[in-house]
Amino acid sequence: MLPIAISTIRSSSLIALVIFLTACASVLESDKVNYKSESDAKNAAPLEVPPDLTKMSRNKKYELPGGSISAKTLGGEAPSSEPDTTSPLRIGDLQIKRSGGQTWLEVGRSPEILWPQVKSFWTDSGFTFARDEQKLGLMETDWAENRAKLPQDFIRRSIGKVLDSLYSTGERDKFRISLERTTDNKTEIYITHRGMIEVYADSMARKTVWQPRPSDPELEKEFLRRLMIHLDPTLAGNDKVAEATAPTKPSASSLISIDGKPAVSFNQGFDITWRRVGVTLDRNGFTVEDRDRKLGIYFVRYVEENADGEPGFFSRIFSKATPVKEPQQFRIKIDSTQEQQSTIVILNSSGKPDGSDTAKKIAQLLVNELQ
Repeated sequence: MLPIAISTIRSSSLIALVIFLTACASVLESDKVNYKSESDAKNAAPLEVPPDLTKMSRNKKYELPGGSISAKTLGGEAPSSEPDTTSPLRIGDLQIKRSGGQTWLEVGRSPEILWPQVKSFWTDSGFTFARDEQKLGLMETDWAENRAKLPQDFIRRSIGKVLDSLYSTGERDKFRISLERTTDNKTEIYITHRGMIEVYADSMARKTVWQPRPSDPELEKEFLRRLMIHLDPTLAGNDKVAEATAPTKPSASSLISIDGKPAVSFNQGFDITWRRVGVTLDRNGFTVEDRDRKLGIYFVRYVEENADGEPGFFSRIFSKATPVKEPQQFRIKIDSTQEQQSTIVILNSSGKPDGSDTAKKIAQLLVNELQ
């Protein structure tokens, strides 16, 4: 009878452990964001993430002498505050600001002071970095998975902690964070999101592919709120922080033609247009090689997405590699001859208006994002 007694004790202990883990999980994983990347476990296998469609070596063609340079330092000129920007909330040296469909955070501290604070916020949130360029005021996270989206059923809560790697949301996110210096030595912080989703490539469900999914402005706002609280912990639980990011009426944009070449008309002045275009490029995976705010030009590289999507992890192992498309170089030029009107022109690598199908796609993308 002794073995039976021991078995009974072990079963009882296992049940108790399951109940305990279930209770803990319901408390610890109730949050709506809970990201996991390679930094979560030093000895764990690297998290399998979608390939970066624009991950290429940096082109030196447009770099200025003396190393990287950003809009906030170029010519000593920085973005100025536009009169029609709404300011829903100011607490201490923190202020949530918005214009059209864009929301950002202004902080009364220099980029040099904020850089390590912002970086630690993303590290504490479960991210590692694919790009970390303080001179450009730009950091970009690696792809990461929001584990808070996993179903919290009894089985998941019971054994998920032990076999956590068996669960996957089928989604990955990465964020690009830009720090811009203002004329009065404050800092504007922009957060842009990119997402990928894993789907079956055919009706037989024999392989999966990773495809881009729309950026999530609400997720960007959520991290802005969290960053604001990180920079000033006394704001935790302040309802005004959430209220300040409520949707606003979007600005109008339209597709136009100049001498038979595609362009975009946007009903905003230069400052707002410059910011909105920069965020759009970040959201949609363009590689910004350089930017010249005085000339109103972004130097970018663009890779057209494969209509069949990117191959999933197992598909990449058991199938032949798909040829990678070569990146194309473009210049996105902003002309603002009127106070509240801007024209965005797509130029080729030589600086001439581009009428190609790819240029038309870029122009239409800008129209869609600037609505």
